[in-house]
Amino acid sequence: KKNAHPMLVGAGVYRPAAIKQLEVLAEQAGLEYFSLGENSNPVDIAVMSIGEAQLRGCDYVILDTAGRLHIDTEMMAEVRQIANEVKPHEILFVANAMIGQDAVRSAKQFHDNLPLTGVILTQMDGDARGGAALSIIEVTQCPIKFIGTGEKIDALEPFHPRRMADQILGMGDIVSLVEKAQEVVDKEKALQFQEKIRKANWDLEDFLEQIRQVKKMGSFGELLKKIPGINKLVPSGLDLPEDELKRTEAIILSMTKEERRNPKIINGSRRRRIAEGSGTTVQEVNALLKDFEKMRKMMKDMVKAQKGKIPKGMGPFFPSGAI
Repeated sequence: KKNAHPMLVGAGVYRPAAIKQLEVLAEQAGLEYFSLGENSNPVDIAVMSIGEAQLRGCDYVILDTAGRLHIDTEMMAEVRQIANEVKPHEILFVANAMIGQDAVRSAKQFHDNLPLTGVILTQMDGDARGGAALSIIEVTQCPIKFIGTGEKIDALEPFHPRRMADQILGMGDIVSLVEKAQEVVDKEKALQFQEKIRKANWDLEDFLEQIRQVKKMGSFGELLKKIPGINKLVPSGLDLPEDELKRTEAIILSMTKEERRNPKIINGSRRRRIAEGSGTTVQEVNALLKDFEKMRKMMKDMVKAQKGKIPKGMGPFFPSGAI
């Protein structure tokens, strides 16, 4: 995001497949990667990674060491040696927020053994709701720099204390929601879609693109948490529409380009073929086409009422049952 050129270094040699997992992650993110393999000494990997990063023109080295218990004196000595050898600018303690006070005790022990500069809390999308965050800050006197809210690459977010407090109090986090939208929505495509709405000539291919834009925002559960007051309106345990969106996407992808651009040609035999190809029923295909036509007519009427202008707030739309 900031035009940096980092390199990930796999030094977690003890957990099976940890090094390979990091390599795959680096490939997905388009980042440089370095390791000497599972049979190598983590200290050697760390030391050699610095020279390798310089050769590759990298400006940051992110060294991933193995997870360890604070009571394992040998492993703690190893990580101290790594810190002494490479003298990192940052030493970040990564903790699972869901383990509560165990994470706090572990953080304190690591802080006593290493000059920690910050903390990363993972699984902050669970029900812990930040209680561990406050305790870890207190015992380490280190800031929480990032939080993990999911398993995907983009689920690592900068930590904002005020926003976390708002979420703990059920007040949402509308700022993060807006930032996420600005980050993932293709502005050019959004403008093109608005123009198609204005001219009333958008089709199922545009519909599919809107679904994909929404999916980039993350899970509906996480999006809803960021909307102020939503926890009072949405019952706990409510089924959220990820499956509905996947089903809708599958139906549209089972259509030919001609069918997406002109849904009126989709007759009975085509509907049966689409249902079979998408693993759905003809009734579900019928419902999607019916809802799409309703939505298109509604938007056309709204634009007409606004004398050709796009009404404020008109954005992505969803299939029936998705909201």
